[in-house]
Amino acid sequence: MNTEVTIAGVTLKNPVMTASGTFGSGEEYSAFYDLGCLGAVVTKGVALTPWEGNPTPRIAETHSGMMNAIGLQNPGIELFCSRDIPFLKRFDTKIIVNVCGKSLEEYVEVVRRLAGEPVDLLEINISCPNVKVGGIAFGQDPKAAEAVTRAVKDAARQPVIMKLSPNVTDIAEMARAVEAGGADAISLINTLTGMKIDIDRQCFALANRTGGVSGPAIKPIAVRMVYQAAHAVSVPVIGMGGITCASDALEFILAGASAVSIGTANFFNPYAAPETIEGIRSYMEQKGVSDIRELIGAVRDRA
Repeated sequence: MNTEVTIAGVTLKNPVMTASGTFGSGEEYSAFYDLGCLGAVVTKGVALTPWEGNPTPRIAETHSGMMNAIGLQNPGIELFCSRDIPFLKRFDTKIIVNVCGKSLEEYVEVVRRLAGEPVDLLEINISCPNVKVGGIAFGQDPKAAEAVTRAVKDAARQPVIMKLSPNVTDIAEMARAVEAGGADAISLINTLTGMKIDIDRQCFALANRTGGVSGPAIKPIAVRMVYQAAHAVSVPVIGMGGITCASDALEFILAGASAVSIGTANFFNPYAAPETIEGIRSYMEQKGVSDIRELIGAVRDRA
């Protein structure tokens, strides 16, 4: 049984990876299982300089999910390279570095700094709804998304994945824009912008007022957008948004995703990723599928 998938020339042992912002650089989760079982680890977003993130409170529960307004808090590229990459190299898994920035120049500088580092792919976050500059501004304008993609590609030595925002009118248009800019793959969806109000205190639940909604509640939206994106571009698509188990992951794969990322589920079940890997293998055995690639985009209308 073959569970290998290839993203931009990089072969993953299976299609399951972790979603940026939910797994740090894996150190905490390595106490639960061998990270080498994963297809890839996607790191928390890393910027040119350390970011403190947004003021607290910046986490709130929602029905069947959560909201966050962390604001891409991170230690900066230098500490990341000296501390986190050596840790991840201890495991037999691929390393995908999520890159964030407040300007086009910052994205490019981080990508250049990573050019000589032993990482496999770069995921460029142009879709975070919790930063006031950069991020979401690039992710909602097709021309800006294409421009930042092209600039990053010119500077990158590793293949580039562009992470798309769901907070747009036409996800297919955004997918085509980053493909035109040279993206080697795309990933989606990032969180949906939402708001929660504490009715007892009559105030916003998050200091940032709005935050990114994630978790099982957003999965149907994510599956739809992954399907639309996968049918709009020829590059591989990585799907995410509310995946908690193998059946969730398989929806995305059948919709056209070559791989999937597990995010919020890591917070309430640290074994979500390895359990999903095993569940996919069990499904393949039950269905007589010898190669995971037979399932990618295999959804069909009901007979």
